[in-house]
Amino acid sequence: MNSVSLEQIRQFRLHTHHLDTWYPKKDILKAAGACGLQNSPPGAWENALYNRVAGCSLEDLRQMLEVEKTLLQAWSFRGTPVVFPASESDTFLSGLVSGQDEPWIYTQGIQLALDFLQMSFEEALALLKQVIPKLDGEVLKSKTALDQTLAEWVRPLLPEDKRELWDKPSMYGNPDKQTVGGAVVSFLLRPCAFMGLVVFGKREGISPSFTSYKHWTGHSIGGNGDPGYKLVRKYLHCFGPASPGGFADWLGCSPVQAGRIWKTVLEEIEPVSPSGRERFILSEDRELLFSPPEPERKIHLLGGHDPYLGLQDREVLLEDRARQKQIWQTVSNPGAVLWQGKIAGMWKSRKKGKGLDIEVTLWETSDGYDKNIENKKDIENLIDQYILFQQLKLNRITFITLG
Repeated sequence: MNSVSLEQIRQFRLHTHHLDTWYPKKDILKAAGACGLQNSPPGAWENALYNRVAGCSLEDLRQMLEVEKTLLQAWSFRGTPVVFPASESDTFLSGLVSGQDEPWIYTQGIQLALDFLQMSFEEALALLKQVIPKLDGEVLKSKTALDQTLAEWVRPLLPEDKRELWDKPSMYGNPDKQTVGGAVVSFLLRPCAFMGLVVFGKREGISPSFTSYKHWTGHSIGGNGDPGYKLVRKYLHCFGPASPGGFADWLGCSPVQAGRIWKTVLEEIEPVSPSGRERFILSEDRELLFSPPEPERKIHLLGGHDPYLGLQDREVLLEDRARQKQIWQTVSNPGAVLWQGKIAGMWKSRKKGKGLDIEVTLWETSDGYDKNIENKKDIENLIDQYILFQQLKLNRITFITLG
């Protein structure tokens, strides 16, 4: 196996994630389709494209998502809302459909409700699939409305003795807003999304709306070839060198499902050795990995859930394990300050009135990044551009340096 350096990996990934230079607006779909854009918390996808495409505005992005519909939002990998090119729906949705005896992504927690109802997963999903086509003529204006409306549509199909249990308050933390039936539906929305039965529609105020894929796009999911094959190729291109375990973590799926999909590319991958471990790349990416283009951009302020950060080998970007815990948290990840592809600090924003307070924390590093006053000026310039993109004003910037 050929050894590959961490610097080569970072430069390779900066390129495949469209972060090595500023890309023109015509490349928005390519940037979005590289590996999809998580939209949790809301707005994460917009920040990700802002960091890749020069001169794009919020209006440009919302026009593509809500009017032109060349971009689409649906629950995808890890069960999260993801924005991707509508033309690649088969890859980001159909590619996640579970095979025989494989658990569905993001459904593990449903068992508590199913045990209460004395119902199998297959029975519950079959019932929901009977009624969810009604969304072809509906737009529901909140997630709560979606859960409860679908639960009401399912209710008449239940045996009489289960309807009372179906209507009981949820055991998952919102008993005043959600029933047991609504909770079951909520878990099953991920499989339904993968099957092209439900997508996000236009945002209504602070709430997303929901409808069917067919109602939103005017057609059913198409596509040619094996969608899982296309999905694992995207993963390897953006996150290689990688492993089947890393692929399973990125998808949020079972090792069995990840292994099944991984097998579709066995003849197109080869091993390399980063830090003495066996990992795999697409054979066609070999030259790019070992001779990546020199990045034109050196400093980035990435959002906390940017795709570039959605990797499993975190030491490639940040070796300090204590600081890894500061960047990758359970919820509310801070943004990351990148210096030549490495994480050199973090940043947070807090809305105050019609403006933002920005706090940037830089870590003392051996390359002296934090001590270069020009770098701080570059960060201030990036913040000014970000404020304009968000159509807000800047209240203040605070810099903190930590050893």
